[in-house]
Amino acid sequence: MSDNKKYYYLRVKENFYDSDEMIILESMPDGFLYSNILIKLYLRSLKNNGKLMFNDRIPFNSEMLSKITRHPVAVVEKAVSIFKEMNLIDVLDNGAIFMLDIESFIGKSNTEADRKRDYRRRIEKEKQKILLGHLSGQMSDEHPPELEIEKEKEIEIDIEKDLEKNTLKIIVDEYQSRISPIDGIQFETLKEFITLDGMEPDVVLKAISLAADNGKRNFSYIRAILQNWKNDGLLSIAAVNERERKFQESKTKGQTTKQQSNVPDWSKPNYTNQTSDQEKKALEEAKNKMLQKLEKDGK
Repeated sequence: MSDNKKYYYLRVKENFYDSDEMIILESMPDGFLYSNILIKLYLRSLKNNGKLMFNDRIPFNSEMLSKITRHPVAVVEKAVSIFKEMNLIDVLDNGAIFMLDIESFIGKSNTEADRKRDYRRRIEKEKQKILLGHLSGQMSDEHPPELEIEKEKEIEIDIEKDLEKNTLKIIVDEYQSRISPIDGIQFETLKEFITLDGMEPDVVLKAISLAADNGKRNFSYIRAILQNWKNDGLLSIAAVNERERKFQESKTKGQTTKQQSNVPDWSKPNYTNQTSDQEKKALEEAKNKMLQKLEKDGK
């Protein structure tokens, strides 16, 4: 009789427990409990490609995680906190838990890098739904039902709370005050320069400032600046400022012209007489002849 059930497998290398993360984790008090919880969360998330949710609407809370891992609530809460600090999981504002390294344990090795990149993008899209629900598109002309209105209000509250906690709000404020009102697509593009490309938030702010200062108040100009900096590997504000300093320095050197002076070189404080002894003797003889001639003409 055939088995029609669908099975999910975790591909773990033989040196899994020798990784830096696992060594550090298990060296902590109750560390072996934490590693056991981590493995169970990996396995539990397999059927949803690394995402942990009780169902489409309800996330796992501490009590529920305690039940499925069979560990005390306090231990589970401590483990989740440690996993977040070690960048092993990402907990979204709606409670969804993403196991960040899951793509290392499933599929074929030669596609691992692509799958990791796609997985990161998936997490960012999930976050975007929470943070930018009201910015991601135009509102429908039809009045939404009451439940949709309440949902939109909740999303807006979540957006305000999250933007207050990080630099994204600063970027939004700077863009809207110096360029124009920002829409969801523009915000997502700027955000991806930070979250996906590793660009410092101050670099995005610098691009906005440059566009405004040069009277180029449009998104395309800002995106082009950021894309050029990204292509040149300028991901930190220090690198951008250094590039700008070198440009200004070369510009100043090119514009500086050497001015001619009527002051003889020998009058300068650092002047060094480079006349040879032979030349000095010839000059002295010429001077004496000139004096003799002047005396003769004066008689």
